[in-house]
Amino acid sequence: MPRKVEDIRIDDAPTLDTLVHRLDAGGGFSAKGVAEGVDLLARILGDPGMTVFLSFPADIVATGTRGVLATLVREGYVDAILTTCGTLDHDLARSFRPYYHGAWDLDDAALHRRHLYRLGNLVIPEANYGTIIERKMQPILRRLWSGGTRALSTRALARAIGEAIPKGTSSSILRAAADREVPVIVPGITDGAVGSQVWQFWQDHRALSVDLLSDEQLLSDLVFGAKRAGAVMLGGGISKHHTIWWNQFRDGLDAALYLTTAVEWDGSLSGARTREAVSWGKVKANARHTTVEGDVTVLFPLMVGAALERLRR
Repeated sequence: MPRKVEDIRIDDAPTLDTLVHRLDAGGGFSAKGVAEGVDLLARILGDPGMTVFLSFPADIVATGTRGVLATLVREGYVDAILTTCGTLDHDLARSFRPYYHGAWDLDDAALHRRHLYRLGNLVIPEANYGTIIERKMQPILRRLWSGGTRALSTRALARAIGEAIPKGTSSSILRAAADREVPVIVPGITDGAVGSQVWQFWQDHRALSVDLLSDEQLLSDLVFGAKRAGAVMLGGGISKHHTIWWNQFRDGLDAALYLTTAVEWDGSLSGARTREAVSWGKVKANARHTTVEGDVTVLFPLMVGAALERLRR
């Protein structure tokens, strides 16, 4: 017999996990997908034998979702992070300076005259981004250089930044990663303010190189050493692709959860659902995998809250 669609109750102020179960029972379009995503997320995070890869783009680090990501790292649910350079930018900057609420329809020319950046509906003063990053990055790079570093992997750079962020900065992803010894790998390291600071430092320290291949070796070790491999992928781009690319060499991920707002009909990697990755051998044919459509900043805090509630219970 097919399952009956049930109406969703909220009059008893349900917990997040209870609400998610009711979304599943309600069987309503994207709501059911969210419930399936929470079930898979709880299985990934709750499997002690699974090597967990977490990938995400930088823009969500400018939002409060940063705190959710940091919580997963700090509580030991993540074994490796793959992200973009802007994650280093925003995590470092926000550890010392605030970002502000804005609006989508602000006058961008007027913002430019006032030295204010708009990121979606957020506003970032120039001094709270580029200026503070330069002020913090150059001493970090000088310390690395003085300590004998000549070939700098992106994970070593991310760790050095994390160690420079004050202990107790609970929402910092890089601080949490440094404390938990979780590698943060940034394949496109020059595409951001931190990367530009490395380039600027290199102008007077030409013996310094960026050792991307060392990062790739670590990924190889993680992939081939994994008893089981799972990935939680938020958004698309290089972070998502690098995660599934490496896992194809072990015949694919055993579990894959993907959250996206991208469409698949343009053939983009960001829009490709997890089922497409099966054809490439990047996700195993018998893997648990699902794609949840929606804004990460809305869905991921709810999904993580429900999954952790389930695991802790």
